[in-house]
Amino acid sequence: MKNHRAYPKRVALAAGTLVFAGFATAMPARGQAPPAADSKAISRSKVERKNRAPVSKEILRVKLPKPVETTLPNGLTVLILEDHRFPNVTAQLILRGTGALTEPASQVGLASLTAQMLREGTAKHTSKEIGEAIDRLGASLTASAPFGSESTTIQASGLSDNFDQWFALTTEILLHPSFPADELAKLKQRQKVQLIQQRQQPGFLANERFNRAVYGNHPAAVVTATVESLDAATPGALAKWHHERYAPQNAVLGIAGDVNAKEVMKKLTDWLAEWKKTDEKVASAPTTIPVPGRKVWIANRPNSVQTTLAMGNIAIDRMSPDYPGMVVLDQVLGAGPAARLFLNLREEKGYTYGVYSSFTARRFAGPWRVGGDLRTEVTEGAMTEFVKELERIRDQKVPETELDEARHAVVAGFALSLEQPTQLLGYALESKLYGFPADYWDTYPGKISAVTTDDVQRIAKKYIQPESMQIVAVGDAPKIKPVLEKYGAVEVYDIQGKPEAAKPTPQ
Repeated sequence: MKNHRAYPKRVALAAGTLVFAGFATAMPARGQAPPAADSKAISRSKVERKNRAPVSKEILRVKLPKPVETTLPNGLTVLILEDHRFPNVTAQLILRGTGALTEPASQVGLASLTAQMLREGTAKHTSKEIGEAIDRLGASLTASAPFGSESTTIQASGLSDNFDQWFALTTEILLHPSFPADELAKLKQRQKVQLIQQRQQPGFLANERFNRAVYGNHPAAVVTATVESLDAATPGALAKWHHERYAPQNAVLGIAGDVNAKEVMKKLTDWLAEWKKTDEKVASAPTTIPVPGRKVWIANRPNSVQTTLAMGNIAIDRMSPDYPGMVVLDQVLGAGPAARLFLNLREEKGYTYGVYSSFTARRFAGPWRVGGDLRTEVTEGAMTEFVKELERIRDQKVPETELDEARHAVVAGFALSLEQPTQLLGYALESKLYGFPADYWDTYPGKISAVTTDDVQRIAKKYIQPESMQIVAVGDAPKIKPVLEKYGAVEVYDIQGKPEAAKPTPQ
């Protein structure tokens, strides 16, 4: 986990009670990763680890504070979590059906531009005046609609003493953005510069090609706007998107912090009275379809001294009952420095500073992924070890002691997150948006702790599919192509994302 510490058996929050029954795990400090339990993993680690505390076998039991919930007359769902320990408040508005996944293919970046332009001018205030007001109030106010998301998120935070003032400003940019042409021109120019800069970054090139490889024609394959789509964006197009899509009945507002729920509910009814319900419905994103057949995609960076690898395939959605098991599998395989990939490719082989695994789960199935940056000359060896570890997690059951370490690491990270009011609000919003049962997060530690070695192997075999795995490499194509050809048919692209003419492989 990113932050490890000892957890008390009992923690009380002003917003509710979290009962940590019998969970006294002492986790090592940052940088002191616990070793994998199997002897092979231990023998190859060159780091000596000391002062490991015993791991409790008891299950963490929690009861998260439940938000006060209501629906305003306009259809807006509101969740409020009171927490009076600190004089701070955070508000998060999630507007479904307004994100990049729902924008027309001919208007790539429309959702993101609309979100970013919200605070660049309203019917009453200029961009400069809005910025000065936010600074004067000591608040923060952002809006984003990232690629791959179906939603726009507006987030604001500040002191509880001036909550009415900074929330009024938030309401103003939500309901009355003016999308001034001069500010849009500046934003488009900044983004064009970013388009140039990001194509010099191997991480971006890997993400772009990986999403294209695993998602195919699905809208989640798109990770960036283009110069052409930016040029085509107009204030009128943004205003139309905002008017049609920013609908209260499709939104959820979460507020956490030093507030009185009943008082805030009354204020919200007045503050948001002019935001009227519409007939707009949220369209479901299309189902993802796994790409058949293994294939290799290379983004050519001539003379690059490193290779950035990313490989995976479409796997799991957020509502799947296999989700807790996938979390544990990921922890074993590559979620951190105690995981198999890190121990193998960094500590034993010295190929890289770090390699990791991850997975994406939304309303539709997203991909699992492994990869990292490594020296060009060790690309072949790294690929061998990646494949070995993927086969190992599928073909061999994880030893119980190693699995126990992974399960407790996941639960410990979850326990730590419960100390943050914003994270508690995030859990409440996630439950609402996905329709989880009220006790979903209360029972989450138990679900993690119940994952067995059989579960991990079954889930690995179900979702890690070597025969349809997409392999992406960013690096010096003439040097790495011969190494990667044995893993599948190879397509080579330049850093602009355009296919390169086929060239004979050096002999």
